[in-house]
Amino acid sequence: MQVKARGIIETMAARIIYSTGLGSLCPNCRRPVRDCVCPKGVPGAAKPAAVRVAREIKGRAGKGVTTITGLPLSLADIEALATKLKKRCGSGGTVREGIIEIQGDHRDSIVAELIKMGWPAKKSGG
Repeated sequence: MQVKARGIIETMAARIIYSTGLGSLCPNCRRPVRDCVCPKGVPGAAKPAAVRVAREIKGRAGKGVTTITGLPLSLADIEALATKLKKRCGSGGTVREGIIEIQGDHRDSIVAELIKMGWPAKKSGG
């Protein structure tokens, strides 16, 4: 009986789709989506997330920044992408908690650049 219970638990662990500790898992490699090693376009691979580009002024003394959210990348990759986008816009910026912030209103140029890179980017907000 105990062996059967262990087999059921192991089977259930192999079928975990979401866990509060890891987030969504890739159906192929069974890793967290942000650490997935599957090539893009593989059947069953995680679909790219919707990347949102918005303008925010909240908490910035009236100074507007363009924010990019929803990038399923590692922190190092987000930093590298932020550097490219800052150079493209000719503006400063930072990465806070996985969200890229570019100084000024550059939504149109950032959306165009992200689409050119292959990301499904959309403007959000007004």
